[in-house]
Amino acid sequence: MGNKAPDMQEALAALVAVPSVSSARDELDQPNRPVIDLLAGWLEDLGFNVEVQPVDPGLAGGHVGKANLVATLGSGEGGLVLAGHTDTVPYDAGRWTHDPFKLTEADGRLYGLGTCDMKGFLALVVEAVRGVDGSALRHPLVVLATADEESSMAGGKALARAGRAPGRYCVIGEPTSMVPVHMHKGIMMEHIHLTGRAGHSSDPALGISALDGMYRVMGDLMAWREELAETHRDPRFKVPFPTLNLGHIRGGDNPNRICAECELSIDVRLMPGMDVAETRATLETRVRRALKDSRLQLRLTPLFEGIPAMETPKEAEVVRAAEALTGHPAGSVTFGTEGPYLSGLGCETVILGPGDLAQAHQPDEYLRLETVRPMLDVLSGLIGRFCLAA
Repeated sequence: MGNKAPDMQEALAALVAVPSVSSARDELDQPNRPVIDLLAGWLEDLGFNVEVQPVDPGLAGGHVGKANLVATLGSGEGGLVLAGHTDTVPYDAGRWTHDPFKLTEADGRLYGLGTCDMKGFLALVVEAVRGVDGSALRHPLVVLATADEESSMAGGKALARAGRAPGRYCVIGEPTSMVPVHMHKGIMMEHIHLTGRAGHSSDPALGISALDGMYRVMGDLMAWREELAETHRDPRFKVPFPTLNLGHIRGGDNPNRICAECELSIDVRLMPGMDVAETRATLETRVRRALKDSRLQLRLTPLFEGIPAMETPKEAEVVRAAEALTGHPAGSVTFGTEGPYLSGLGCETVILGPGDLAQAHQPDEYLRLETVRPMLDVLSGLIGRFCLAA
């Protein structure tokens, strides 16, 4: 399988050139296996023991061609995992001034889909591990590449299902502008669908308005939002409380018809300590209570399983090492990652990468060239600390 590992920029160009969009929309979703095979070949050339793990389509919304990669150099207990996802979000065709699938260097930046989030980190990892002598390792060095982080979290779920920790310490290279992140919020996205009965608007008794029912539901959700903000506060976050966003609503078809169907999609960001399943159960209880005696039919559907919040103690060794190497104290973010799945396997996990979140999921996504050398230095320092030191 081995293919000669290229230098960082050539590796990134090759990764960007292979489309690997993951999406809940079947027509947009693509396999990530070609990206996994590229990385596997390069790491095998560098002496790693390579294991490609196909991901069950049942975890990936029925999509096929998904895989994780676990590449290991050295043996023994403990060790460091350098982790990143191989998929990208869809792109806005026609809004890019550069070809999203061709790495373009301009103005001190490397443009291309995934350069920031997060194929750029994977290319940097390949460069950082190039000179590592496996025989000198006291603890293993692991490169982990996953599937579908941007959609179903299938790769992270597959790792959790396998129940095997890839290492003792883990760095996930999501875009954090090289500031360590030791905690992030969890995410739930839920769909609420109400069915009533249509009728002529001149007589309310002729129908059952789903729109009226959704008004009651929304009022209760907004009240719950205020309660959550009062009862779950953590000043370590920029937004120090859970958020509940009423993101999408649709209902009815004509002003002179009683609305027979109405649907609402919401997004909830959970604080550490809030359980996804418990929060979902509370949501259902409140919605059903709001609709009591309404005669409306309710269907509640999670838009995806949900991501737990993550919190690695600031005293953890990997957090302290990341702070020392970057010169920045570890902080928090509101976006989700695969961190909870790795933490759940016993890995001390920190989120740390060279990209800027402001460039992620945007047309003309880019990675600043000036971050390449500092990030390589941080990766070398982490490898020295957790794989070479006694």
